[in-house]
Amino acid sequence: MPKIEANGINLYYELHGPEDGEVIVLSNGIMMSTISWYYQTRALRPHMRVLLYDCRGMWQSDRPEGPYSMEQHADDLAALLRALKIPSAHIAGISYGSEVSMAFALKYPEMTRSLVVIDGVSEIDPILKAQSMPWLIAAERKDPELLLRTSVALNFSNDYIAANQAALEASIPRLAALDFKAFENLMHSFYNLDLTASLSAIKAPTLIIVAEDDMIKGRKYSKIIADQIKHAEYVIVPNSGHALCADKPDPLNTLLIGWVLKNSAQTM
Repeated sequence: MPKIEANGINLYYELHGPEDGEVIVLSNGIMMSTISWYYQTRALRPHMRVLLYDCRGMWQSDRPEGPYSMEQHADDLAALLRALKIPSAHIAGISYGSEVSMAFALKYPEMTRSLVVIDGVSEIDPILKAQSMPWLIAAERKDPELLLRTSVALNFSNDYIAANQAALEASIPRLAALDFKAFENLMHSFYNLDLTASLSAIKAPTLIIVAEDDMIKGRKYSKIIADQIKHAEYVIVPNSGHALCADKPDPLNTLLIGWVLKNSAQTM
């Protein structure tokens, strides 16, 4: 599996699609891995170059001692792009990955061809912290079943849960393979998120996507981001839960393909 040294650590990455294509980076949610982007990779790779990676603390990348921060993740991504000789890219991510993407766009505007924020937030309020705190408790207890039980209803729509009972139950062994200490570091990085006041500095073309039925990072949070990035385009995907890339992949794929084509070097 390919790894490359970036910002002093080894990052796992995958590249899919034509070597001369526009590059889109897809940054993971906090419980995701690169395989979580399966539906996007399959749909996007005929049209563009897709860069997937596990950020610091996730799965196949290095999981050093913390603390971690969104700025540090942004530095890691910048170093990864430089190591791969990619001068700029469309920077996209979901949930935790969208927050990394915003931090990247703020610190590395020259490397940000465009920005896509999927089910993200720019600040932490008491409700969001309370909703996600059981995940941190599950990690501290190293309890993968508790992590699943306290997250599944927040991450997926009712229809998705009803149709994927067996697959969701089967994810418990996968979660058991988590580096729980690294997951704690990721959670604390998330709790320190505070980007709202800086967002107006983002000048790259920006697309904000939110799932209509997202129960954890819903429209009130995406509206804050849209209000700060005045030029942003804002799309609500109907009948989807938070894990939009799995819950409603087809509309998300259409949005991503259209967005990259619209903002490609050939049309700019």
